Amino acid sequence: MTEPIDIVLPSDQSEGTTNTVGTWFKAVGESVALNDPLLEIVTDKVTVEIAAPASGVLVEILKPEGASVEPGDVVGRIGESAGQKAPSPQVASAPAAASVPSGGTGESATTTELSPAVRRLIQERGLDPAMIQGTGRGGRITVQDVEAHRPQAESSRPPALPSSRRVPHTAMRKSIAEHMVRSVATAPHVTAVFEADLGGVLAHREAQGKTATLTAYFVRATVQALQAVPEVNSRWHEQGLELFDDCNIGIATALESGGLIVPVLHAAQQLDLAETARRLADLTARARAGKLEPREVQGGTFTISNHGVSGSLLAAPIIINQPQSAILGVGKLEQRIRPDGNGGFAARPMLYVSLTIDHRALDGFQANAFLSAWIGALEQWS
Repeated sequence: MTEPIDIVLPSDQSEGTTNTVGTWFKAVGESVALNDPLLEIVTDKVTVEIAAPASGVLVEILKPEGASVEPGDVVGRIGESAGQKAPSPQVASAPAAASVPSGGTGESATTTELSPAVRRLIQERGLDPAMIQGTGRGGRITVQDVEAHRPQAESSRPPALPSSRRVPHTAMRKSIAEHMVRSVATAPHVTAVFEADLGGVLAHREAQGKTATLTAYFVRATVQALQAVPEVNSRWHEQGLELFDDCNIGIATALESGGLIVPVLHAAQQLDLAETARRLADLTARARAGKLEPREVQGGTFTISNHGVSGSLLAAPIIINQPQSAILGVGKLEQRIRPDGNGGFAARPMLYVSLTIDHRALDGFQANAFLSAWIGALEQWS
C-alpha cells in the first residue's frame, strides 16, 4: 500500500486576495481519474477548478466547502484504488489543472458535459462551447481554456499582469478608510461651490504684519457663517436636528508621515482674530508632532479642509466628518482675471470655496446661504 497523494492548491493561485473552497465535485470514497475536476476554489475575483493530480480514490477531504485556504495548502488526498498501481511521484507533483468534459474529439460540447465553473463562465461570457478548444484529458474544456479563448477578432494572448508591490496599511490609514466609508454610507453628500475674492483679506493681513495665517481668517468667517445659518452647525438624529451653541471648528491637518488628523478649536465664537491665529498655530504644531491630547480632537461640530495649501483648486465632495452635518473646503489662492467694475478687467486673488452637506439635514438653499455669509464675512476685512 503506497502513501496517498496530496491535492495541493497551486502556488500560482494568485487571482484574488482571498481563497475559499467552493464545491467538491467528488465525495470521499469515490473514484477519480487523472485531471478529473475535483473542486472549485473561489477567490474575490474568479472561480478556478482544481483537477485530480492522479487516478485513484478520494480518501480524505482536509478543506471542506467554505473553508479558507492559501496557495500551497493540502486540501485533500487521493489513495490507491483496488487493483491499481500506485501513482508515480512525477504525476503527483504535476500542477493542478481545471478540466471538464467537452466532447473533445471535435464533437460539439453540451452544457451537461461541462463542470459547474466552466458552464457558469461560458454563460457569463456568452460563448459557444463548441468553439472552444479543450486541453484537458480527452479534450475536455477547462476554466483556463475559457479564460484563454478569444473571438477571432480579438487576440488570443491574454494581457500580461503588471508588476506590483504591496505596502501594509498603517493603523491610522485603516481608521481613516473605515470612517470615510461609514460617512458615505450614512449621509447623502451634496456640494455647493462659490468663488471668493480675498483682496480685502490680503490687504488687512499685510497691514497687520502677516501675524495671522489665512486659515485664521477662514475660521473667523466660518464662525460668522455658522451663526448666520445655525442649521449647518448641527448633528442629524432620527428624532430631530441637534443644533450646537458652540462653534467647535476642526481643522483637517495633513501629517508628514501620512494620514490626517483634525484638531478642534473649541468655542471659536469667543475668540478674536489674534487669539484664533495663536491657538491654530499651537494646535497644528502639536498635531504634526503627535502631542495632542484626546480632548483636542474630540467634540468638533464643523470641519474646515484647507486643501488649497497643497495646490488643489477644488475638491468635491469632501467627505463629511461624521457625525457632523457639513464640511467646508477651501481651494488654492490664485490670480484670476475678473471684471473691475469700470468696464475693464483686472487680476484678482480668487479661490474656490465649497460646502459639502449631509442632504438629510440640510438643503441647497442653506448651503448657499452659508457660503454667501462666509464670503461676506471675508469682505469685511476690506
